[in-house]
Amino acid sequence: MIKRFLAIVCLFTAFAAVSQNFIRPNEWKKYRKEVYGSVGAANFLGDLGGLDRIGTDYSPVDLEFTETRTAFQLGYRYKCAKWFNLSTQFNYLIVRGDDRLTKEQFRNNRNLNFKSNIFELSGKLEFVYMANRVGHRYGIKRTLSRRMKNRSWDFTAFVGFGGFYFNPKSRDARGNWVKLKQFHTEGQGLPGGPQQYKNYSICIPMGVAYRIYFNRKVCVGLELNFRKTFTDYIDDVSGVYYDKNSIAQAYGQQAAYFADPSFGRNPGQTYGFDPNDTSGRPAEMRGDIKQKDAYMSLQLTVGYIIKQKRGKTRLRSKF
Repeated sequence: MIKRFLAIVCLFTAFAAVSQNFIRPNEWKKYRKEVYGSVGAANFLGDLGGLDRIGTDYSPVDLEFTETRTAFQLGYRYKCAKWFNLSTQFNYLIVRGDDRLTKEQFRNNRNLNFKSNIFELSGKLEFVYMANRVGHRYGIKRTLSRRMKNRSWDFTAFVGFGGFYFNPKSRDARGNWVKLKQFHTEGQGLPGGPQQYKNYSICIPMGVAYRIYFNRKVCVGLELNFRKTFTDYIDDVSGVYYDKNSIAQAYGQQAAYFADPSFGRNPGQTYGFDPNDTSGRPAEMRGDIKQKDAYMSLQLTVGYIIKQKRGKTRLRSKF
């Protein structure tokens, strides 16, 4: 998927480089800087929830739309050339997942759930195709074409790099949200168990955006942003079950509950790794350890272009 996206970006860049249509050759330099904000929806692609079947890695068709939550963004964009921008932004997103929402028997029986607030700081390289409405050649005021040229649009494909913080929580038996990391739910720190995960990781944002500009001062658009991450613990689920008794002895009964709150309808599904068991039986899967988590957002953006003052940019006339 990533290779295909990068190939599309390269083709798009080559096309955009010859497709800019500013009224004057250097006019774009007057409109380099932009501040923007966004609000929209976020969703999660990981081990929990999903459709009524075994999950498909990184596939949007596996999204559980009832778990869609809020996403906010603040950013700054700088136009380096006619055909590409650099932007940096801060994102706040809420993601959730719940096995009770799927009818797939093994995932539903697992009965795990989570939510997490994500705080993300990232930078993006944006490849832009912009179309301007060209007005009257001599800029005569009050002509229809003069008014039309004040509206333009652009289509953007982007890829970037960022870091984010997360802290998964789950509902206890009383319905209260409790932080999960402290319970070592997959036997972190115990013999044969994995290392404890960190609450922060890196991500690669990639996506597309469409914006309409009004009088080259205000823009309104829509942005779809997918993040590939390098952690499998946004939902606190990754590997295999660990022996509940060992977890209870080390971290308490509540930890054992969060390690395995399953309904027990599928015997053997939650058999855990037990360091005292010499039978050699493998532990059962709790999550897909090979595939990392991902999340995405769809946001409505509003931007304000900071026009450069006169005298700082020399424009070359067309005639």
